[in-house]
This record gives sequence, C-alpha cells and structure tokens, in this order.
Amino acid sequence: MSRNSRGLSKTLFRYIFTEAAFSFLVAFLFFFFIFFINQLLLMAEEILSKRVPFNQVLLLLLYSLPAIVAMAAPFAALVGILMAIGRLSSDNEVLVLLASGFSYKALYIPVIMLGLLISIVSFIANDILLPIGTLEFGKLYRKILIASPALELESNTVKRYKDTMIITGEASGKKIDNVIIIDRTSDGERRIITAKHTELLSNTAQTDLTINLYNAFMQTFKDSNRLDYDYARSRVLQYSISQSNISQVFGSIGPREMSSADVWKEIIKKQKAVNDRIENKKYVILENALRIERLIRNTTEQQIDWNTISQQKTTLSNDLKNLQDIGEDRNLKIYKLEFYKKFSIPFGAISFVFLAIPLGLFARKSGQTVGFGFGLLIAILYWALLIGGQTIGSRFGYSPFWAMWLPNIMAISVGTILGLERIRR
Repeated sequence: MSRNSRGLSKTLFRYIFTEAAFSFLVAFLFFFFIFFINQLLLMAEEILSKRVPFNQVLLLLLYSLPAIVAMAAPFAALVGILMAIGRLSSDNEVLVLLASGFSYKALYIPVIMLGLLISIVSFIANDILLPIGTLEFGKLYRKILIASPALELESNTVKRYKDTMIITGEASGKKIDNVIIIDRTSDGERRIITAKHTELLSNTAQTDLTINLYNAFMQTFKDSNRLDYDYARSRVLQYSISQSNISQVFGSIGPREMSSADVWKEIIKKQKAVNDRIENKKYVILENALRIERLIRNTTEQQIDWNTISQQKTTLSNDLKNLQDIGEDRNLKIYKLEFYKKFSIPFGAISFVFLAIPLGLFARKSGQTVGFGFGLLIAILYWALLIGGQTIGSRFGYSPFWAMWLPNIMAISVGTILGLERIRR
C-alpha cells in the first residue's frame, strides 16, 4: 500500500478523529462549566438575590446558553486538540504512525475536519441562536424588571430612562433612602424631586415602575428662565415610570442581537449615511474656501478685512476637522467590529487547529496535561488580543477586520511555521 493511500485510511481517520473529538468534548464541558458558573454568579448577584421566580431564572439561563456555547467551542477546540495530539505524541503513537509509512497528512486531515465542523456549529450558535437568545433574554428581563422593581433600583446607583434620571442612596429590600429624581413635566418644564425615604410598590399588574416618596420636595422651572420656578412639599408622593420608557432603555436592538446578514445591511445603510454627510461637508468646505478666495480677489490690500478672513479660516479649519470626525464614525466601527467578530470567534476553532497540532507534537511526557496547560495559556492570550483589538478598533480607528482577525491569523501563521519545521525534521 502506498503512503498516500495509507494517509487516507478510513480506520486511521476514524481513530484520530474520535480521539480528538473526545478530548474536545472534555475541554468543551470544562469551558462550558466555567462560563456557565460565571453567568450563574452574575445572575445570583443581580436576580437570585431579589427573589425572582425559579422558573424565570431557568429561562434566563436557557437564553444564555447560545452565548456560552459560541464562546466555549473555539477554546475547547484548542485545548482538546492539544490534549489529543499531546497524548498521541507522548505515547509514541505518532512515531509508530510515521514509521509505518504514513505521512503527517494522516494526522492533519481528520483534525482539520473536526476543527471545521466545530467552527460551523459555533458559527450557527453565534449567528442564529445567540441573537435569538439575547432578544428573548432581554424580553424576559424587562418583564422581571417591571414585576420586581427592586432589581433595577439598587444602592448608590444612577439610572437613566427616556426623560428621567433616578439617583439612589442606600437600599434595603424595597426601601431606599435619599432619592433624587430629575425629569420633565408634561409641559416640558424641568423638575427635581427629592425624598429622604422611598418605597418600591409591588407590581402584580406588570405595568409601571411605581415608587412612594415620603417627605418629598419638588421644584419645577423653565429652561428659558431659571428664576421662574414653583415648589411644593408632600408627606407622600407617588411617582411612576411607564413600561414603555423602561422598554426603550432595554429594548434597543444592537449588532450583538442581529445576524451577520442583518449587521451587514445596517453597515451598508450607515456607510451610505456617512458618505452623504462627507459629501455635504465637502460642499460646505468648498463654499467656504471659495468665499475666502473671493474676499481676497475682490478687494485691494488696503480694503481687506483680515479679521473676517481670519474667522473664515478658523471656520474652514473646524470644517476640515469635522470632516475627519465624520469619516471615523464610532457607531459604524462598532457595527463593523461586531460583524467581523461574528466570524472570527467561531472560526477561531479552525485556526487553532493549525497551532494545536505542531504544539501537541512537541509533547514527550504527560501529553494531555501539558496540552491542557498550554491550551489555557494560549486561550487567555487569544482573549486578551481579541479584547485589545476590539478596544483599539472602536477608540483609535484601527481596522475592524484586523482588530478581530489578527489573533486568528497569528495562530495560523505560527502554527504553519511550527508545522513546517516539524515536518522538515
């Protein structure tokens, strides 16, 4: 039998694929457990301590699962494949495989196929299930929030709604001390309400967020004339925030809650809007430049009003700066980052394959343990690069594509170099 035919042996393919898949499953359960516990701790702090019904907590956890799966799968692929290849190498099975006339292709092909399968499943979870889960999570959370207002108003917090800002002091259960409310009346007047003691009312009807304010002081005034104001005191004042205002705060759909196709459509719309603003600003800049030129050409040196020209130059300089700011629209960058992130994280699994195989081959003893340790270190480094790239991309104008794909490209590049070096030896 030739080396190439042996490299494609179904029995060997199945054996290596099964070994890598089993190690991936072990690593996946580990990462899934870590992310799940982290989500549970966050919910315990925000929700479980507020005595939310157990069935609703379970639903929130269920809606969180797609995000956990999407994040756990790529890292599990890295650690699992490192463990599998490390074990095969430390047990001299790779050496036996090569001595039997098989090539490294027999090792790479099944593992690459597994990595590709993991990437596809992870992408489906990230692009389809995660947006659905995030939307359902938000809907249920808003429902819980209306029914349990203590979830929203906690100690020493500032909460903003549509036209309302609530500043709280110390909270204990449904009672809150030293509350300040800043909003607008139906007539558009600015209003400030303070109360030394407040109590959140139970909301069985699930309509509005209602608060009783005791020993309240209220002052209203017009923005146009701050000296024109009214004030009043009340032993008990009932204040309500409508469900629609709360929903507007938590109900806006961002790129995370969209599929990659929907995010791309939004990017096209936003890019067109940015391009239109740029063209309009260029027209304004051209008009200002021509105005300065006409001022200089149509007047003699003695008649030139240098103050006017200086003001026009300042305006022109500001317009040029604004043009640059328009081209660096931060909202558009966030959408682009999220779009590339929807692909880079799931397909991080296939990029990790190229890195994990040569690293696993270097194992001599305790291959699984060494692979697990190396995998965790690389996963932490990858996550740091991803978060750093996202921060740089959104704040400093770095290319969204490179910000999200650079860790994957680095993994493939380093893995390819190590793999070629290993084959050469």
